[in-house]
Formats: sequence, structure tokens, C-alpha cells
Amino acid sequence: MKQLIAFDLDGTLAESKQPIGEPIATALGRLLGVTKVAVISGGDWPQFEAQVISRLPSDADLTKLFIMPATGTKLYRFEGGAWHCVYADDFSRDESAAIRKALEVASADQGLDKDQSWGKRIEGRGSQVTFSGLGQEAPLDAKKAWDPDFAKRKRLQAALQRQLPDLSINIGGSTSIDITRQGIDKAYGMRRLTEHSGVPARAMLFLGDAIYPGGNDYPVAQAGIDVIAVRDPLETMRIVTAIALCLASSDP
Repeated sequence: MKQLIAFDLDGTLAESKQPIGEPIATALGRLLGVTKVAVISGGDWPQFEAQVISRLPSDADLTKLFIMPATGTKLYRFEGGAWHCVYADDFSRDESAAIRKALEVASADQGLDKDQSWGKRIEGRGSQVTFSGLGQEAPLDAKKAWDPDFAKRKRLQAALQRQLPDLSINIGGSTSIDITRQGIDKAYGMRRLTEHSGVPARAMLFLGDAIYPGGNDYPVAQAGIDVIAVRDPLETMRIVTAIALCLASSDP
């Protein structure tokens, strides 16, 4: 019996940077009534707050919810009526500055600084620095059209790996590159989750839209955790509804 259901955010629970829809918010509320739930993604805390937490039903049991920003290098829990940061594996100021400089140089070399930008292209998230090809506030249609075959980001990733050989350079959402300390991916986040939730990996289930070689959800499958690959938030909603019904019917 699964004791914790974990989710990727963008592409799984919601479209990129968009709030979760009412049907999936309702389904998550029901799921929280019967089991623990985690959401892990590359965004920082404000993104989770806007996309997920603010959309959940008012009676959702937030004490069962684990929010894991920046690829699991941070963990937030709801305790005593408020959200608290349990841990954050933050970069030092010098580390962040070096990463930003490398991103500026590499993106300029690749000509990626010439594209139209909506908001900041480089964002420090404490434990992660993220490059967004079209900026943090780019419209969804533009993001989907910018790098559908990953070619631009693979070139940038290779250039960054030469400049930052001791760091982990991962392709993130539809336009992003996430830079963290070596060995950081969603498998790392899920391992940290076992420590803080008390739930063993064998009792977890993960849903994501990028569970394929090279996808940023794939490390979870490689770590031996049971996974379900989804196409989009609509499929996720249907699966969540079914899981909640199954878990509710199995209660004594």
C-alpha cells in the first residue's frame, strides 16, 4: 500500500508557471484526506505558493503536504498554522555569483541573449540558479515554441558543464536550465523526502511528465521508486481521482 504520492509540478499538475485548475485542486484535496502528498519541482517557494497552495480547498489537510522547491534542495512543511522551511541547501554568495557569470557568458556565446525576454532570464533560488530562455514571465505559447527539441538547451548545458565541471547542470521545464550542486536531481529530493516523511521509498509513488531518459523526472525511476508517466495535467487529475478513491476504500 502506498503511503505517499509525489508529483512533479509543471506539465504534471499544471501548465508551465500556471496555477493548478479547480478539478485537480479538488482531487488533491481529497488525496490529502487519505494519504501524504509531496510536490517537487525546480521552481522556488513563491511559485509553489501561487500555483498550488493558494488553489487548494480551504479544508485540505496541509499537515500532510510536503513542498519541495529547487529540485528538492528545500523542504517546506505546514506546522502550527503556518508554512516553515525545514531545510535549504543554499549556495554561498560567491558560488551564486560565479554561476551567474558563467550563465551570462555561455548564453551570450550561444546567442540566446538575443531572443525576446519576459522578465529575468537568470534567477537565484538559494540552493539553485535557473536560466529561463525567454524570462520568468514568458507566455506559455512562446515557451512551447522556443526549444521543443531541447537543442538550444543541450548546447547551453554542454557549454556550462565545461565552465562549471563541479556542479550539476540539468534541463528543467520548457525553457529552463537548473544549476545545483553535484548529484542534485529529483532522486536526491525523494531520498531527502524519505528522511523527513518517515515513508520508505517502496511505499511512495511518483507522477511526472518527463519520465524518460534525459527527462528531469527520470532519476526518480532510476532510483527504484514506482512511477507513473503522465501526458498532461488532465491525465494526472484522472489518476489522482482514482488513487484517492482506492485509498479511501482500503481504509478500515
